[in-house]
Amino acid sequence: MNEFLKGILDGINSLFGNYGWSIIVFTVLIKLVLMPFDYKSRVGMRKTTKIQPQISALQKKYAKDQEKLNAKMAELYKKEGVNPLSSCLPLLLTFPILFAMFGAMRMVANEQLVQQAFDILLGNEPVLESWLWIKNLWMPDSPFASAWPDLNSLNMITADIWQKVITAMPAETLATLTATIEEATGVLVSYESFGTATQASVKAVYDAMAAMPSYVEHVSTLPGWNFNLILTTVSVMKDFNGWFLLPLLSAVSQFFMSNMTQPAANTQQTDQQKSTSNFMKWFFPIFTLWLCFSYTAAFALYWVASNLIAMAQNWGINKYLDAKEKKAADAQAQGTVK
Repeated sequence: MNEFLKGILDGINSLFGNYGWSIIVFTVLIKLVLMPFDYKSRVGMRKTTKIQPQISALQKKYAKDQEKLNAKMAELYKKEGVNPLSSCLPLLLTFPILFAMFGAMRMVANEQLVQQAFDILLGNEPVLESWLWIKNLWMPDSPFASAWPDLNSLNMITADIWQKVITAMPAETLATLTATIEEATGVLVSYESFGTATQASVKAVYDAMAAMPSYVEHVSTLPGWNFNLILTTVSVMKDFNGWFLLPLLSAVSQFFMSNMTQPAANTQQTDQQKSTSNFMKWFFPIFTLWLCFSYTAAFALYWVASNLIAMAQNWGINKYLDAKEKKAADAQAQGTVK
């Protein structure tokens, strides 16, 4: 599935010539495919919300008799035609596709980063995938991240990706590359070494880059722009990769997404449920901010695009369901009058 979705993403990129815009189009297509599941989930959520007062009354009435409560709840669900799993089951079915999509994007990012690292070692200017204000989509959108690959980004790449790029490399180029690394570090890297001693081989690649003046210049920091964040220290890069806009947008869009999906149920929830909902409403945006700050700009771009599309879908589905319910209510009222 990962390879299949990666092929789709690469195919879109062949049309647009830029992975930033390709990721947005890719996200739109995935959301369209998953839209029927989102619609079913929204319908199920509405049905459950409508009978929430009755559920609360049953929970209060049979609080000390769990067996009786379960029986009465089952009767209520059957009477109202509500499946208690109807709001979450469709979403669970989409998870394998979403995980595969993450995997596909990660494969593209890792292949690009490996190629960029090898270009640097071969004395070439790495081909960076820019998008608007971002210099390299495969590095974080942050003033604290360089546009060129660093040790942290290289360590996240699995052995099979290193081996894949090496396999596609001409023999003469590979010989030059391995000689450059061995001369700088004394370590001989090969196809096999990335499979059995990946971490040591990656460290050798980074150390060889760090020995090159051009690389040092691109990953140097601005003097005096160091910040202690308790758990870590960050420094502003001279050749920084972005302005931290995508992580902020991802957190803000996640906050609004949380507000769109929870308010209808909040009025019927217990105090404990409300407390949990409020906690998650703030936890997810903060977690998203951290995740998109530490991962690639491409991932953050996907997150923002996904949230914006999801909000538009939710708005459209809600408007459609509101109109459908109003039409049904009007028809019922006219039938009653007659």
